[in-house]
Amino acid sequence: MGSRTLYQVLAHTAARHGARVALYQPRLSQGRRVYQTYTWDEYRRAAEEIAAGLATLGIRKGDTAALASENRAEFYLADLGILTRGAISAALYTSYPAADLVRSIQQCGARVLFVEDAKMRETLRGAPAEHVIALTGEAEGALTLEELRRRGREAMLADPTLLGAILAEYGPADDAVLYLTSGATGEPKMALVTHHAIVSNLEMGPQVAPLGPDDCTVAWLPPAHIAQRVAIEFLLILTATPTYFSESLLKLPQEIKTVRPTFFLAPPRMWERVYTSLSTEINKRPRWLRTVLYGALGLGLEAARRRADGRRPPFPVAAALKAADALLFRKIRERFGGRLKMPVSGAAPLGKELAAFYDAIGMPLIEGYGLTEGGIVALNPVSAPRIGSIGKALPGVKFSLAADGELLIESPTLFSRYLNDPDATAQVLRNGVLHTGDIAHIDEEGFVYITGRKKEMIVASNGKKVFPARVENLFKLEPLIGHVLLIGDRLPYMTAVFTLNPQVAESLPGMESFQGKPLKELAHAAPVMKEVQRVVKRVNAQLAPFEQIRKYRVLDRDFTIEAGELTATMKLRRSRAIDNLRAEIDELYAGHETA
Repeated sequence: MGSRTLYQVLAHTAARHGARVALYQPRLSQGRRVYQTYTWDEYRRAAEEIAAGLATLGIRKGDTAALASENRAEFYLADLGILTRGAISAALYTSYPAADLVRSIQQCGARVLFVEDAKMRETLRGAPAEHVIALTGEAEGALTLEELRRRGREAMLADPTLLGAILAEYGPADDAVLYLTSGATGEPKMALVTHHAIVSNLEMGPQVAPLGPDDCTVAWLPPAHIAQRVAIEFLLILTATPTYFSESLLKLPQEIKTVRPTFFLAPPRMWERVYTSLSTEINKRPRWLRTVLYGALGLGLEAARRRADGRRPPFPVAAALKAADALLFRKIRERFGGRLKMPVSGAAPLGKELAAFYDAIGMPLIEGYGLTEGGIVALNPVSAPRIGSIGKALPGVKFSLAADGELLIESPTLFSRYLNDPDATAQVLRNGVLHTGDIAHIDEEGFVYITGRKKEMIVASNGKKVFPARVENLFKLEPLIGHVLLIGDRLPYMTAVFTLNPQVAESLPGMESFQGKPLKELAHAAPVMKEVQRVVKRVNAQLAPFEQIRKYRVLDRDFTIEAGELTATMKLRRSRAIDNLRAEIDELYAGHETA
C-alpha cells in the first residue's frame, strides 16, 4: 500500500484512460460559458512540463512551492507539476488576510509562488519567494504558466533523460504536501505529509467509494483543505473520475443542476443552507400547503427510522410516501442534478437532526471523518450510512480509545511532522499513534461516534460537562440562526451568542418595513427577537437542564474571517470569538463571578 508517488498514480491513469476528459474548467468564449477541457494525457503532460520548467528555475527536490488560487484546473496542473518535480506543494487559504498569507509563505520557506492572477500577485506583493508564476493571464514580475511549461518542453527536448532523472530523485517516502491547518482549535500549524501517506489513503478509496470514469463531481471547496485535496483532487486521479470546476459560489447551485454530479462533497454548512432555504420556502406557502409538506417530511422521517431498524413501512405508509416523493422529495433531489449516488458530508461534524432530514428525502448523507494530521480515515457504508456516526475505519486504519475516550489512530495515512515544531508534533504523534483530540465511542459493529473536542469541552462551575457541538447543531437546524457560540466554561450556567441569517429575518411576519435594512437594524427588530426567543425555547426543550441556555445575545454582525473568528472553511474559532466578545459575555454573567 502506498508504494507509488502521486505522479505514478497520474501516469497510470493516463496510460489507461488517456483520451478521456479529466478536467472541465469554465471560461467565457464570445459571451458564452464554455468548458476548456484537459484529457488525462494532457494532465500528465502538463505535470511533466511544469516539473521540468521548475527544474530550469533551480527548484530542487524538497523545496517548497506555495499556491495561492481558488479551485480551478490550473491549480491541479501546477500542484501535480510541483509534486512531479519532487518539491513540496503548499496551498494557501486565499480568503485569509494578505498579511497572514505573506507570513505563511515566509514561514514555509517557499522558493516559488504560484498565484491565480494579477490581482493575487498584487495582494502578495510582499511575499519573499524567488520566483512567481501566474496560473492565468499575465502579472507583473511573474512568468505565465504557459511560459513555465514551454521552458519545461524545451528542456526535455534538449535532454531526453531529464524527466527520468527528475523522477529518480525522490520516492514514496519523501514529503509531498504541506498542509496549513485551518486553526479551528488554536493557531494554524503546517503539517507535512509524504507521497506514501497520501497514496495509501487513496488506495483505501475504491474499497469503500464506488467511483469510476463514468462518474463526475463539481469541485468548489478551498483547494488547501485536506478533504478537497485528498477526496476530490487526488482520489479522482486514482479512480479516473472527471472533475468540473465551479466558477463561483453564486453559480454553484445552477452548476450542480447542469453537471448532475454522481459524487459531491460538502461541509455541513452547505447542507444546512439547503435545508434553511427549503424551510424558508415552505414557510412562505399557504397554511394548508405547509401542513401537506410537513406531513410529507414526517412520513419520510418515519420511513427512514423503519429502514434503520431493518423494517419496511406498511402499505398505506409506502403509498403515501410515494406521493410525498413526487410532491416534494424528488424536487429537492433534482436541485443536486438527480444523479447523486454519493452525497458526502465532511470537514466538520454533521448534526444528527440534519442527517435525518436528508435521509427522509431519500438522499442520505454519507458522513466521513478526517483530519489534517491523519488523512481521511473513516466513512459510512454508501449503501447503509448510520445517522450520527462518522462511519467505520477505512481498510488499513485502526481505531482505539484512550482512557478518557479520546480517539486514537494507527494508519499508514498519518502525517510526518509539523514543520519546524517538534514539540507540537510530539504532543499529537506518539509512537506512531495519532491523538486526535476528539472524544468518541465505538459500537459493537465498529461504527464510530464523535461526542466532541477535548479542547472545546465546557465544564460548568457545578462540574457538569457539556460538548458545544451537540447543542450548537440543534440551533443550526433553525433557519433564522447563522452561527451559534456556546459559553459556560467554569461558569454557573450556559449562555449563547447568535448571528442571524438576514434573508430569513426579513421574511418573518411583521418584518415588511425592514426589507433591505442593514443587519444592525434587523437584529434588534421586535419580530426577530421574539422568534429567537421561540428558537431558544424549542432547543432548550431538547436539552438536559444543565445544558439549557439561560441567557443569550444576538449580534448585529456576522462572525468573520478578517476578525479571526472563522476559519477559511467557515468553522468557528471559539477562543478567538470569545476574546472578541468579552464585553458582551461579561454582561451575560453580570452579578456572577466570571473567572
